[in-house]
Amino acid sequence: MIHNEREEINSLEIASIKGFRDILPEETRVWQWIEAEARRVFEDFGFQEIKTPILEKTELFSRSIGQETDIVSKEMYTFDDIKGRSLTLRPEATASVVRAYIQNRPYQTYPVQKLYSIGPMFRRERPQKGRFRQFHQINAELFGDPGPRSDADMISMAVLLFRSIGLDDVTLNLNSLGCFDCRPRFREELRNYLADKKTRLCEDCQRRADANPLRVFDCKVDACKEVVSEAPSIDAFLCEACREHFRSLEECLSDLEIPFVLNPLLVRGLDYYNRTTFEIQTEHLGAQNAVAGGGRYDGLVRLLGGPDHPAIGFALGMERVAALIGNDHPLQDKRPDLFIAALGETAARAAFKWAVGLRRNGLWAELDYGSAGLKSQMKKADRLGARHVLIVGDDELKTGRGALRNMLTKEQADVELKDAVNVLKEILKNERERDGRD
Repeated sequence: MIHNEREEINSLEIASIKGFRDILPEETRVWQWIEAEARRVFEDFGFQEIKTPILEKTELFSRSIGQETDIVSKEMYTFDDIKGRSLTLRPEATASVVRAYIQNRPYQTYPVQKLYSIGPMFRRERPQKGRFRQFHQINAELFGDPGPRSDADMISMAVLLFRSIGLDDVTLNLNSLGCFDCRPRFREELRNYLADKKTRLCEDCQRRADANPLRVFDCKVDACKEVVSEAPSIDAFLCEACREHFRSLEECLSDLEIPFVLNPLLVRGLDYYNRTTFEIQTEHLGAQNAVAGGGRYDGLVRLLGGPDHPAIGFALGMERVAALIGNDHPLQDKRPDLFIAALGETAARAAFKWAVGLRRNGLWAELDYGSAGLKSQMKKADRLGARHVLIVGDDELKTGRGALRNMLTKEQADVELKDAVNVLKEILKNERERDGRD
């Protein structure tokens, strides 16, 4: 009977959706640290945070990303609302930030706008290492400057962020996609080249070869990668203005002592890119080796109904970056400064008041909410990793002195309970300073 009841309970459990996962406390601490470093670095470069909705009109993404991209044609979470409007969970952040830039007109206050955002994105693609259907990105976007120095500024900021979180073993890949004047000639040449190789391409790339040939460069199928390895290079088709822009960018990066690899096969997966495109790659995540990437998208603001303002941006994937860091981070384990082991109802009331008082003063204090015995409470303190335990009962309240035990050294000393919050605050904060935890 007990066995059948347990089976019934298990059958009622609801698991998470495939490709969606819980990010547990031991992981969120690393995520919070990465996000804090991003905010620090970005704000040193003059960027300000923007938060956009996760739900937008489908047209925003189909127009900006491109109908022939896999994102729009296969991967978006799109549905009609009660009024029949087509809505989509955002598959990337740039289009939403551009929409907000157009709608709210911050450029009327200052012509160059620097914005960053942190949050979840959604794509229905095959889950694999470092790639999920709900994933998280840190994005940065710069509007209003068309020159190579703003490109170099964005790239240097991305590189500095990786260095600040201890990821020096990454490679910057760089390419130019040309502009709206010179890229059409390259696209036509590439289309002609792929027409002769169509039978060697996968089914998806056979379709892309006609509709949007640059997308073939994104394919991970070995046969397709082999075909594009011998394809025409866009470098031969760049106009003089694009060549000069790219030469100046290379000079800026050299001046900043930022090494890079020229990668003529790098196109990124979104149609709105032009001129500069870049990726920061690693060898530690298998085929999905990009941990950050971006580029210039000078025509996107105008395409979405705004002024003809140039822009450049990049995004980094939180899941992939966190996977690279793993346990190799400077964070100390989070442990309570104090556990108050109270014996008896009067002591429990006092302990609760003291614990809240210490928390109001920036200290982590824990206690047992019930009426467990001393042995049980000491076990809880040990499981939490509490640095100290204050033992207090009726006798301690009468004498006005409690026993404070250092759980690491096992040393125990009496402490004054008359002004318990201030007395304990001084002891615990002094220890934090000695340990370098503040």
